[in-house]
Amino acid sequence: METAELLKTISRVDISADERLAALAELKKKIDAGEIPTPERGIFVNNHIHTSYSFSPYTPTSAVFYAWKAGLRTAGIMDHDSVGGTKEFIKAGEIMNMPITCGFECRVNVDGTSLVGRKINNPDQNSCVYLAMHGIPHQNIDRAEELLSGIREKRNLRNRKMCDNINELVKEVGIVLDFDADVYPLSMAHEGGSVTERHICYALTKKITGKYPDRADACDFLEKMTGVPLGKTREKLMTAPEEFYEYDILGVLKGHLVGKFYVNATDECINIREFTAFAKELGAISAYAYLGDVGESPTGDKKAQKFEDDYLDELFGVLRDCGFSAVTYMPSRNTKEQLRRVMDLCHANGLFEISGEDINSPRQSFICQALADPAYAHLREATYALIGHEKAATANLGDAMFAPANTASLDEKIKKYAAIGGYEG
Repeated sequence: METAELLKTISRVDISADERLAALAELKKKIDAGEIPTPERGIFVNNHIHTSYSFSPYTPTSAVFYAWKAGLRTAGIMDHDSVGGTKEFIKAGEIMNMPITCGFECRVNVDGTSLVGRKINNPDQNSCVYLAMHGIPHQNIDRAEELLSGIREKRNLRNRKMCDNINELVKEVGIVLDFDADVYPLSMAHEGGSVTERHICYALTKKITGKYPDRADACDFLEKMTGVPLGKTREKLMTAPEEFYEYDILGVLKGHLVGKFYVNATDECINIREFTAFAKELGAISAYAYLGDVGESPTGDKKAQKFEDDYLDELFGVLRDCGFSAVTYMPSRNTKEQLRRVMDLCHANGLFEISGEDINSPRQSFICQALADPAYAHLREATYALIGHEKAATANLGDAMFAPANTASLDEKIKKYAAIGGYEG
């Protein structure tokens, strides 16, 4: 099979994981034969790549390939409410000889803590937090799925209500969004994937582009529906390459429409303490996902918002009290001043630091250039420690980085597990 056809195959969601992996194996043969050039391996890592099992243009197989092609040294899968793609991701990493890590993220409630009523790291809902579970030992992936399948089932009840809300917003122009016919088929829900607000926005995007094939008309409709002038984003939409156009519309909807149709997540959310207890049961690493206050977007597609910075010291006290092991953050998203404060609080509270760039759109780069900054050099070693933890815990759960019997200091753990993960400095 020609390279172009193999590249199409690893990205197809309408075939089996085995077929995608077989195509990747053929690509690897071409790489080894010198038919496909090997990119320069830099210093960069990424622990937060979404796949088609939540929302992303990448299947687990193609995510690993394009992470390799971008020059990443390591790659980590991180889907919403799903571990459906992790086994494929693991096998893809083995084929490409690329170190990987497995995790998922989900929303939890903060009942029983001082954070109740606060906007924390969730733009859409107070008292509700996004958390990440990293480094799941491979023998416990199915155990994680037992919890997540119930969360997804409850989430889909809410998804249907949000589709109903959208239909009220757009009924005057004759657009009707059907969850079963329009939204669900865009997901991998039939194979353990989740259906997210992005799927809903993407389904609505397809309705909009179908109704308004002229981009200027589509932009006018977006402004009317969201009530927000597009500003510089209009030019971006008017000139976007075809493969980016619908994703760019989705970005507008995610930034400015979700608040108009969003239904609070309640029944699907476990408690924050249940999350950390479950991570301990799995031998995984529980991590708070730091968001941080954001200023006005220069492109006009994101609004300025306050999140957890005003009470960060209190938040870290809650994290410590709830038994968290780590904090994850994106160096490209925040100022150095914000992250210096986060890093200092992690150090003071003995919390492991994990980095990751949230990849879910074809415009995004797998490479976080901020990781070249010496201030974040420790995040590269931490990634290899995460990989080492996953290897060790998969071989023996008692050897997990934060296993009860592991009483070494955090610095000692990072050195030990980074060596297991293959860190070379």
